[in-house]
Amino acid sequence: MCLSIDVRLISGRRAIVELEADSSVETLRQRAQSALAVGRGRLLNSAGDVLDGKATLTEAGLQSGDAVLLHISQVQVMAAKLQRDIVTGSAFAAILGDGRLVTWGDPGYGGDSSTIQDQLKDVHHIQASTYAFAAILSDGSVVTWGDADFGGDSSAVQEQLKHVQQIQSSDGAFAAILSDGSVVTWGDADYGGDSSAVQPRLQNVKLVQSAAHAFAAILEDGSVVTWGETGLGGDSSLVQDRLKDVRQVQACFYAFAAILGDGSVVTWGFDACGGDSFSVQEQLKHVRQIQSSDEAFAAILADGSVVTWGDSETGGDSGDVQDQLKNVRMIQSSSHAFAAIRADGSVITWGCDDSGGDSSAVQHQLKNVQQIQASSDAFAAILDDGSVVAWGASQNGGDCSLVQDRLRNVRQIQSSGFAFAAILDDGSAVTWGSDDLNDTSASIVHEQLKDVQQIQTSATHAFAVVLGNGSVLTWGFGTEEHDQIVVPDQLTHLST
Repeated sequence: MCLSIDVRLISGRRAIVELEADSSVETLRQRAQSALAVGRGRLLNSAGDVLDGKATLTEAGLQSGDAVLLHISQVQVMAAKLQRDIVTGSAFAAILGDGRLVTWGDPGYGGDSSTIQDQLKDVHHIQASTYAFAAILSDGSVVTWGDADFGGDSSAVQEQLKHVQQIQSSDGAFAAILSDGSVVTWGDADYGGDSSAVQPRLQNVKLVQSAAHAFAAILEDGSVVTWGETGLGGDSSLVQDRLKDVRQVQACFYAFAAILGDGSVVTWGFDACGGDSFSVQEQLKHVRQIQSSDEAFAAILADGSVVTWGDSETGGDSGDVQDQLKNVRMIQSSSHAFAAIRADGSVITWGCDDSGGDSSAVQHQLKNVQQIQASSDAFAAILDDGSVVAWGASQNGGDCSLVQDRLRNVRQIQSSGFAFAAILDDGSAVTWGSDDLNDTSASIVHEQLKDVQQIQTSATHAFAVVLGNGSVLTWGFGTEEHDQIVVPDQLTHLST
């Protein structure tokens, strides 16, 4: 029997597809995509349920005249995290429009999901540690892959990973918040993968923040529960009685800073790296937001002034520019320096000179700055006319002179540890920084950088770009051995 199915897009466009009742939902999807000239998507019935592609139309409960929705989502790309002082491999994971997930890059960092590929369907969200990935599926279950010791193997807690709402990651572990407010953790215990010591207290959790080796959970009542490496933020017992009415928590690599409801701040973790704010405690009042470098914090107060603490070599001492830190509206950080945008569009920097803490060479150009992006040791500022000013370590993107004439009408900048990529208003992209971006393969890719929608970067030398048609281009290198990143066929042929 032939069925006539009304396939619609959110925009209202529609196509009538006629198929035999024993045809698969996958065939219906492909026919609909062809008729509507769109990329991959998911078919949803009138109740909003995703239809199984392997089921027949009859098994899916479809009858002639039924309407289904073809939901098209933009490809979402995520990269493995940067780990401090280590040149990590490059690995990417992408959620396709139909909810499938594709991975590529260094297998040791999550670039190979082949062993669990059949489970990666209807993926809703992905999170990455340094060595592994975790995907939340539409039914609230979780699939993990990558280095088993650092979060790639969740088999020990798999039965608990149900109704997962969100996942946070440290460098080597994951923490999942379930719909009932409880938390499930896995990965290396030294990175927070074991929360058993505080498990009874992990109830009514609304948010989890992570440092490199520890986690901090904010509960509905404003209290905080911590776990992980004791001296690196996993133990907040010395300040536990002060952790009340917590509104937000910020983290550097080895410490945490919590903003309370009255605007005061409580810190814990490694003392020398921001865990001890005693020397500036009296100044930490009416705090609006906190930014962190690798081992220091910078707080913007309600009056626009700034208070810093932590390792002086990573921006914890702003004494040389303190009198200039007024009317600050935003702060950005590299690994060892900070850059503050003031209300008048000017910029003040401090911290390690080689990481962007010294902007004297370009200070006269830093006017009417709208936003700043940072690599590990450099900054790039977008001005109100769409031009760009960069400073810091040249090998990390601090020198954009070779592409300066092309940096016009810039609307967004993304960074890796070693380079920057700018998206222009016309949808093209410009990159600078690491010499790896100037090889032959990169030049070929650059010619294809049109209608760029999204740029994702790895921790090292690789970029992944999502184009308007949903395809993905990747260039750069995966590891310190300079293995070339190869994009899977699924990301270059997305219409089937």
